[in-house]
Amino acid sequence: MDFVDYYKLLGIPKTATSKDIKNAYRRLARKHHPDLNPNDNNAKKNFQQINEANEILSDPEKRKKYDQYGKDWQHSEEFEKARTSHERTSGSRGSRYSESETEGDFSNFFESMFGGAAGASRGRQAKYRGEDFNAELRLELIDAYKTHKQTLTVNGKNIRITIPAGIENGQTIKIAGHGGSGVNGGPNGDLYIAFSIVNHSKIKRLENNLYTSLDLDLYTAVLGGEITIDTLNGKVKLKVKPETQNGSRVKLKGKGFPVYKNEGHFGDLFITYIIQTPTNLTEKQKALFTELSKS
Repeated sequence: MDFVDYYKLLGIPKTATSKDIKNAYRRLARKHHPDLNPNDNNAKKNFQQINEANEILSDPEKRKKYDQYGKDWQHSEEFEKARTSHERTSGSRGSRYSESETEGDFSNFFESMFGGAAGASRGRQAKYRGEDFNAELRLELIDAYKTHKQTLTVNGKNIRITIPAGIENGQTIKIAGHGGSGVNGGPNGDLYIAFSIVNHSKIKRLENNLYTSLDLDLYTAVLGGEITIDTLNGKVKLKVKPETQNGSRVKLKGKGFPVYKNEGHFGDLFITYIIQTPTNLTEKQKALFTELSKS
């Protein structure tokens, strides 16, 4: 895969804070979401790259390797082992590369280390990285609410993965080393899993917030009371204020969707009241309403 500058992709400097990264990711994820760009053939690819950039830069350890090794950051451990081995064998003869060179292109380092006849010998047994695999996993909204494990079958192999709570529709995660096998001892490719989240409930999701409507009888709307509602995390009791108006909205703080990879943090749940007009009234009930209308 071609090298992608994640900082440039997200439009942030290398000094960006974790909050800067998060804000840039959310802004671009909304802009390039495939569901919002049905006529853009590159939307899915752009969205996948944005997710990958967030996945790397929001992880301090991965970001450190990326900043140090650039396009070869995934091979940082191989680099360190090779450099240590080379330093031991070089001894008093002195190293054939400078410190500044080791901080640059990882590939150039190996070319300088194993150049000449050794390089030609290595060329006959060149190592090639395995192919990357892509897969799609469909989830119900309720499945994305809690962290859980699933087993996938990819290229005849069963892979058990942990799906973090708060995963978004269209988001892609990378499972390193679970792609195609490398050639001549080369590293395996990676597995990219795109999530397709469907929803069959009345509750709708927008980022980390949830939205739903609730039928409310006229009497409770006028007099107030307590009702019980269903949420993705079970039933919740809710107090209704007297004289509640049709279409009014209430917010239940912290009762929304879990924030991705931020355990214990949730969005909010917004409920819109739809007041139901009573039907099949008795003559006595009609008389009471008539009396109320004259008061």
